Amino acid sequence: MTDSDTTPNSNSTPSPAQNSFEKASTFTQAIITEIKKVFVGQDDIIEQVLVALIGGGHVLLEGVPGLGKTLLIRSLSKCFGGDFSRVQFTPDLMPSDITGHAMFNAAKQEFEIRKGPIFTNLLLADEINRAPAKTQAALLEVMQEGQVTIEGESFSIDSPFMVMATQNPVEQEGTYPLPEAELDRFMLKILIDYPSAESEFAMLAQMSNQNSAGNFNLNPIKTLMQGKHIEELRSIAKRVTIDDEVLNYIVKLTRATREWSGIVRGAGPRASIALMSASRALALIRGAEFVTPDDVKQVLLPALRHRILLSAAMEIEGVNTDEVLRDISISVEAPRH
Repeated sequence: MTDSDTTPNSNSTPSPAQNSFEKASTFTQAIITEIKKVFVGQDDIIEQVLVALIGGGHVLLEGVPGLGKTLLIRSLSKCFGGDFSRVQFTPDLMPSDITGHAMFNAAKQEFEIRKGPIFTNLLLADEINRAPAKTQAALLEVMQEGQVTIEGESFSIDSPFMVMATQNPVEQEGTYPLPEAELDRFMLKILIDYPSAESEFAMLAQMSNQNSAGNFNLNPIKTLMQGKHIEELRSIAKRVTIDDEVLNYIVKLTRATREWSGIVRGAGPRASIALMSASRALALIRGAEFVTPDDVKQVLLPALRHRILLSAAMEIEGVNTDEVLRDISISVEAPRH
C-alpha cells in the first residue's frame, strides 16, 4: 500500500502502510476515536480490546449488566467492514447452532453443509456462561486452530477472526463455569467497571440529543477498516522489537504464578505468548517500535487474571487474582535497559 491509501468512508484516515509504525499507530488511534463517539469514559477498555484484535487473540468481557459490553463490541463491528455475527448463549443452545450442521436436500437427494454463525470475522458470544460446557466447547477448535469440523469435515474460517464473549460475574443462577481449556484460549479477560460521574453525565447528555429510547445510535461511527487492514496491523505488530531481556521478564512473570503462595494453578506457556503478543500490540497502538517492561505490566492483569486459580484460603480472605498479580509484578524485577 502507498501513503495515499485511504480507509473506507474516511478521506482523512490513512490505512496502515507496510513498514510504517507511525501510520499504523495513527490508524489505531482513529479507530479508538470512532468507538469513543458512543462508548464513553472507558478509554482503557477500548484500548485493551484493540490490543487483542491486533494481537490476533480473543476477548472475554466481564461486567455487571448495563455497562456497555455489547455496545463496545457493536461499535467495533461498525468500525470494521467485515462480517459480524451475534449468538445469544442460552441453556438450550446446541453446538450445531453455532458451528452448523448437515441437512438433507430433498431436491438434490444429498446432504449439504449449512454453516453456522461461527463463519464470520467478528463473533459476539453474548452471555457465554449461560450455555453448558458441551456447547461452549464448540468454540475450542475455532479459537485455537481457525477451523470448524462438521460431520467429520474441516472448514477453515476466513481471517481475520475474533471471538468476543461477554459474561455477568454476579448472577450465577442458570450459568455454567467456563472450562479451563476455553478460558486459556482467550488472550485477554477484560473487566468493565462503572463509569465515572463525568462519563455517566456525558453519556446521558449524548443520549438526550438522540431520537432513541435507551439505545445508542451507532450512525456517527465511520467504517474505517476491512479485513486487509487488520491483517496489515497484525503483520506490523509482529515486527515490533522485543528485547531478550523483556522476553525473559515475561517468562519470569509467568513462572512466578506457578510458585506463588496461595496460587494452586499457575499460568501455562500460552500465557507467556499472550503477554508477548499483547505487549507488542500495545506498543504499536502507542506509536512505539519496541516493547518496554511498562507495556508488559499494562497487559499483565488482563492477560493472566483468568489463567490462575487461587487457593480456597485466599478466596475466603477476600483476596482476588488482580491483587495477587500486582504483588507478583512488584516482586519480579523488571529490566532497566
